[in-house]
Amino acid sequence: MAEPQRPTGTRGIEAAKDPLPPTEGAPGEPPPVVVDVDTARGVGNLPLAVLAAIAMILLLQYASAVFIPVTIAILVSYALSPAVTSLQKQGVPPALGAGVVLLLLLALLGLGGYKLRDEVGDIVDRIPTAAHRLRERVNEHHRQRDSVVERVQRAAKEVDKTAAVATPDTSSAADNASGVQEVQIVTPPFSLRSWLWSGSMTLLGFAGQFVLVLFLVYFFLVTGDLYKRKLVKIAGPTFTQKKLTVQILDEINRQIESFMRVQVLTSVLVAVATSFALWWLGLEQYVVWGLLAGIFNTIPYLGPIIVTGGLGLVAFLQFDSIPKTLTICGVAFLITSLEGFLLTPALMSRAARINSAAIFTGLLFWSWVWGVWGTVLAVPMLMMIKAVCDHIEDLQPIGELLGE
Repeated sequence: MAEPQRPTGTRGIEAAKDPLPPTEGAPGEPPPVVVDVDTARGVGNLPLAVLAAIAMILLLQYASAVFIPVTIAILVSYALSPAVTSLQKQGVPPALGAGVVLLLLLALLGLGGYKLRDEVGDIVDRIPTAAHRLRERVNEHHRQRDSVVERVQRAAKEVDKTAAVATPDTSSAADNASGVQEVQIVTPPFSLRSWLWSGSMTLLGFAGQFVLVLFLVYFFLVTGDLYKRKLVKIAGPTFTQKKLTVQILDEINRQIESFMRVQVLTSVLVAVATSFALWWLGLEQYVVWGLLAGIFNTIPYLGPIIVTGGLGLVAFLQFDSIPKTLTICGVAFLITSLEGFLLTPALMSRAARINSAAIFTGLLFWSWVWGVWGTVLAVPMLMMIKAVCDHIEDLQPIGELLGE
């Protein structure tokens, strides 16, 4: 059998020196791992992103006295901007239109407070009577509850008293002999002057914050799209970058304005429907409770529960009837449930909807960061965050997590 010919000449030598084609690796060995440079860079930046998020949370919590009024002013300005825009189309300057809208809002709030002062006063006057009746109910319930465990406890107390009388008390004598003086803790009595002073300081602080919010709302309404023009100016030198920035800002404004419009509309409808239902059922101070239902309707989950609990207590103290109390609580809860499950989803666009898990988690988070105001502002803050994340490419995963 003839042997295979070996390459000869210069061409054969060069062919022998050519490297072999790359192989997938020896049998049994894993294939080589290819690492993307962009992925590695993203993983390396993850600790910095976590530290930045923690720093932002601490800043929000530490500077809450600044961020809360600014957030409230931004939301109120979004709710009032359509009215100012309508006046501007009629030839009214923004400075004058914003002032007119705020004066009308203050007049409406003042008129409502003046009209409801008697009903609020009646509620305050009935608090001692309601507390007394509730205490009587509790005492009566305890008197009727005579179980075996309570009889055993009373028997044990009697045995302890008998043993204390039969046994000489040597501890006090030993303390007196050793010169140890008995210390008695005395609780200071209730001071009406101190309570009024602290209450007045709280009211003064609230009044100062209210005036601050009004000024911020006015300035936001007057400036209009000033910051929008500035953001477009610094977005980039090309026309494409500026156009994209304008589209993003317009969509964010449209979503937030739509959310605020739906929120105000649904709160008004809940207030009117609850007031009418309570009037029909014969509950006193139905207007005040209707307004409270509309206000607390902005707080998901907790708001309807608080209003229903308060209505249950008031209805039971007024009618002294469990079926009547359950009827009033059921009607109030039914109104808020219809609004939350049917009306709001129908009015809200799909892009502006937030899933229930995100709402509940955001409620816990903002309540922890800003307390009571965080509970009230949780949903608007989530809506603003989602509107921003939906239109920024790097933050779109966060918007996807918040959406339905």
